Amino acid sequence: MAGLRLGPLLRHVDWDTGGSATIWIEADRPCTAEVRCADGSGGSTRTFQITGHHYALIPVTGLTAGTVTAYEVLLDGVPVWPEPGGRFPPSTIAAPAAGGGPGRPEPGGTEPGLRITFGSCRQAAPPAGRRGPHGADALDTLAARLAAEPSQTRPDLLLLLGDQVYADQLSKETRRWLAARRDLRETPGAQVADYEEYTRLYDESWGDPEIRWLLSTVPSLHVFDDHDVIDDWNTSAAWQAEMRATPWWPERVLSGLMSYWVYQHLGNLSPAELAADPVYAAVRATPDGTDALRAFAAAAEADPASVRWSYRRDFGRTRLLMVDTRAARVLAEDGRAMLDPAEQRWLRENALSGHGGYDHLLIGSSLPWLMPPLIHDAETWNAALCRGERGERWARIGEDLRRRADLEHWAAFPASFAALSDLIEEVGTGPKAPATVAVLSGDVHHAYVAEPLIPSTARVFQLTCSPVHNSIHTLVKWGFRLGWSRLGRWLGRGFSRHGRTGRPPLSWRRTAGPWFGNQLMTLTLTGREARLRLDQARSPGPGARLVTVLDRRLTGAAE
Repeated sequence: MAGLRLGPLLRHVDWDTGGSATIWIEADRPCTAEVRCADGSGGSTRTFQITGHHYALIPVTGLTAGTVTAYEVLLDGVPVWPEPGGRFPPSTIAAPAAGGGPGRPEPGGTEPGLRITFGSCRQAAPPAGRRGPHGADALDTLAARLAAEPSQTRPDLLLLLGDQVYADQLSKETRRWLAARRDLRETPGAQVADYEEYTRLYDESWGDPEIRWLLSTVPSLHVFDDHDVIDDWNTSAAWQAEMRATPWWPERVLSGLMSYWVYQHLGNLSPAELAADPVYAAVRATPDGTDALRAFAAAAEADPASVRWSYRRDFGRTRLLMVDTRAARVLAEDGRAMLDPAEQRWLRENALSGHGGYDHLLIGSSLPWLMPPLIHDAETWNAALCRGERGERWARIGEDLRRRADLEHWAAFPASFAALSDLIEEVGTGPKAPATVAVLSGDVHHAYVAEPLIPSTARVFQLTCSPVHNSIHTLVKWGFRLGWSRLGRWLGRGFSRHGRTGRPPLSWRRTAGPWFGNQLMTLTLTGREARLRLDQARSPGPGARLVTVLDRRLTGAAE
């Protein structure tokens, strides 16, 4: 009898009609995977196989717009979810109202708004009964609160902005599991080496009972960052050449891309996009799709421009553009770009398509656009050194520093920073401007709100929230504080003079934060209004709780 190994994860929900959704599962053998909803809707599909693992992305049709319905998962006709005697509320699908209204009613009958909870950088929570090194897990704590208090307003969407798994920083339990599988004295040591080891990371992260329930009932959209593959992934051409010459790297990067496609990317796609996806068709057309998926991953690694990991979602009058800031890079020092030309065109076209037809533009970028000014100037200076502005010796120093200090955000790609800034100003200016343009990011292990000083019609924000469950060294924390300070701005001007980079094409200011800790941001969009909340996970006693440290309007009169 088939069993449920991982999932279910509620992924795509149709915001145009409210009539369909997709649910991802992993089974322990080939089978027919089925979803049955309490309102009579549902769907089924056969699993596909990758390296001996069996997956399905189940299409659910016939949902009633504007309603919430419980569902169960069956494998070969046998119910496997919810688990018998489970302690969590039923898993549900909230079908949006036709035209983009949320499916879950607001408490007290207040006007509904789109609620998006986001963050990045989540190390798996330790097993029950063991305290981990990173404190309370913000996502786990959110799940526990929603499960214990069904009246709590749930997010309409989770945005997971990178580092959903850490292939290079493993838990004690996973290191022991690896040691039983292979000799950790051989490369890559206590890091993930192949696809099977990646499956262990997802089991550990998504098998957590609270997380498993949360992901079964709140839709999620994902994008990768470096640790999903390896720290500093694609930081420079020199880094890439060195890694490609390393014997264990080809298997690592192919396995990272393959597992990301299976566990995260597929669920980002709409049913129409899935139907048109040749890789998905090839994987499902054969009893074992491993070779087809491996060929796709190899092509993606050899020629990143041949693949698009970025995607667009419209939620009524809110547009979300999730941007690949890792695999789509141009790394040649004389033409470095965060996005290759095709990816830059895609971003521009999707930001301007239907301009005037949306109230909010959200750009999901795992890496922040607006950073602490000192760090921005240091990254721009470093990019100048590495391309030879101060000679060969300084170029070598710059490359070493780039890797040691993770100098690889938008500022490290000056032309791309300018292009994104120009695009945001263009979108946010004039009679067709939305109410807000916000770049949603993580990566930097602290949270803050920054606003550019540009003459736009829209309110423009950098909203950064990280980590969900990780930690930060005290020296790095003080480095970020210095980066935001007046002294930091003065020091940054010194970097600019030495690198002959000039000043940034725009100025910005921090308007909230910084905050350090495990945290989540929630953006609520109602009409042309926007509200932001930041919750931190705290462990004052035996149990963790979420504490709201910011709750403010982003539009309209200040509170």
